[in-house]
Amino acid sequence: MALSLLCVLTLACAAHGLSGQSVGKPSLTQECPIFLSTAKRCDPVAPKSFLPADAAAAWERKEPHSPDLSVLVDVLDAMHDMQTAYFAPWLGTWPDAIDWTAAVMGTHISGATRSLSEALIHIDPDRTSSVDWKLKSNLVERYFTQVTAYYFGQDAFAIRNEAYDDILWVVLGWLETIQLINVHTNLHFSYGLQHEDGRPQVDAVRGIADFFSNQTYHGNTWIPAFSHRARIFWDLASTGWDTELCGGGMIWNPRLLPYKNAITNELFIAASISMYLYFPGDENVSPYVQDSTDNSNPRTHSGPGDAEYLKAAVEGYKWLVSSNMTNQHGLYIDGFHISGYTDARNNNTKCDLRDDVVLSYNQGVLLTGLRGLWDATGASSYLSDGHRLIQNVIKASGYDLVSDAAIDDISTLKPGRLPRWHGLGRAGVMEDPCDASGTCSQDGQTFKGIFFHHLTAFCASLAAPAPEPGTGTAPNFDAHAFAAAAASHAHACSAYGGWLKHNARAALATRDDGGRFGQWWTAGLLQQRGWAGPWPTTAEDGVPRAPDAVDYHNYGVPDEEPWRRPVPRSPQREGTLGAQQQQPMAARARADELRRKKRWVAGDGVDADARDPNTRGRGRTVETQGGGLALLRAHWKIAHAP
Repeated sequence: MALSLLCVLTLACAAHGLSGQSVGKPSLTQECPIFLSTAKRCDPVAPKSFLPADAAAAWERKEPHSPDLSVLVDVLDAMHDMQTAYFAPWLGTWPDAIDWTAAVMGTHISGATRSLSEALIHIDPDRTSSVDWKLKSNLVERYFTQVTAYYFGQDAFAIRNEAYDDILWVVLGWLETIQLINVHTNLHFSYGLQHEDGRPQVDAVRGIADFFSNQTYHGNTWIPAFSHRARIFWDLASTGWDTELCGGGMIWNPRLLPYKNAITNELFIAASISMYLYFPGDENVSPYVQDSTDNSNPRTHSGPGDAEYLKAAVEGYKWLVSSNMTNQHGLYIDGFHISGYTDARNNNTKCDLRDDVVLSYNQGVLLTGLRGLWDATGASSYLSDGHRLIQNVIKASGYDLVSDAAIDDISTLKPGRLPRWHGLGRAGVMEDPCDASGTCSQDGQTFKGIFFHHLTAFCASLAAPAPEPGTGTAPNFDAHAFAAAAASHAHACSAYGGWLKHNARAALATRDDGGRFGQWWTAGLLQQRGWAGPWPTTAEDGVPRAPDAVDYHNYGVPDEEPWRRPVPRSPQREGTLGAQQQQPMAARARADELRRKKRWVAGDGVDADARDPNTRGRGRTVETQGGGLALLRAHWKIAHAP
């Protein structure tokens, strides 16, 4: 770990912290980090609470959530149904997914399998039932082998020619799988305690049992392959960092006019700090080697603690904080264009055309980045920023942490009236703007699950700094300040449990007979309340749509400036996004049938599909199933895991 660089980044360059617990934007403030790179020169002070004062006071009086294995059962059900219904082992992928959503689905499975591995010791701990190790291990192996199959099913060559955000999902996915292998190994396999490997020694008498008692988890065999792909794709994505426009930041898609958006920059921050923390190294220089004509500075690919990745993450977050990419509710909007970019007489280089669309995944990916920056630096402002963002999201769903309940009482609604839209949901349930109208694209159906995956990563218990790779020496840290930060972090995350339970109940109510989740979770609450009326269209869903809010994720990239260059249509323009085309909707949800289903027919003869709003549009898909799985995993890990 580059401790001298660490000191520079956290002190001289300033940590990116929040001064208080209001909705306001992140600010750049100096602070004394809890992890010390040299002799102690300052006194770090951990926040007394990461919650607003009124919420902190309310939660002081509440009992902590208790372990509940039934929540883990929901997680396992969701994962089983997802892999049974949508995964094709012989293809090594989810055939209905597209490149980037498949990468996210693989991440969900790796994350859920890691949570399963962590829970094994709590399943039948006193051995009073018939659940033995073989059965437990077999379930982990089932999903791990499917993720391994996906390594071969992933179209890596195609993705490397797509947008930078598509590339970065791959990095995060394989680093998540490496974490799964590391956790499963550390928890359930003792390695290197007897010999370096399982080969018999010539000068010793050994039996066959020695071969079985001295082996590590076989998943470690795949770490070189997974780490190589993560490294290759991080290298490819890093070329998207641009300093000529907007003072820095990642460009979204090199095949379009420059657009610097939240998701690509958040992914770069999260992927960079995850490479710093979890990348084990890569000695494989193929298939993409440096320019053979330039041997002046050969690239090495060291293991965890490579300062290049930490520097990229810190600089990425510093730019994001100063980019004016949050709205009045403290939520990240989509991104910026540069006005007049195609005008040769215009020398503007500022990001000044803002797309104000607010989407759930733009609030989520950054949480992994912020948690990783804390793990690397011990600067508690990163935790403050993360908790502030989470609390803004919860409020924007229409949920109040102080009362631990939805702000609006849906039992008082008039028949056929939707609950009020709060910015990112209603009735305390997260929604994306396309959910209620059933118009989400394959991209849009993936967003909420991404938020909950990264919320789970952020809310993991804080751990004392690990020994530096290669030295075995742990960094110095202020034990008192660390204990205070760990307690405050755990307390704040516990306060999110009620909101997670509320969302989980709504989502579970959208499952069909096959256990498949719907996209619009709020419908689960409305149906339980006996909804009476037609399901809403975009004109009736209560979601404000401003002219400067272009939801290109769900409704397509405009074929005009500032998105595309004003050139005549030609065959060469096909595929300019550099991304795989989204899969079409199911036949039963064709556009003409969708219009028919939106009409409400009273009486017993109503179409069965019209009773279920989650059959509209693309219907239930692997992406909606992944969203349900990620939500339930967050509910388990944050609120109910031992």
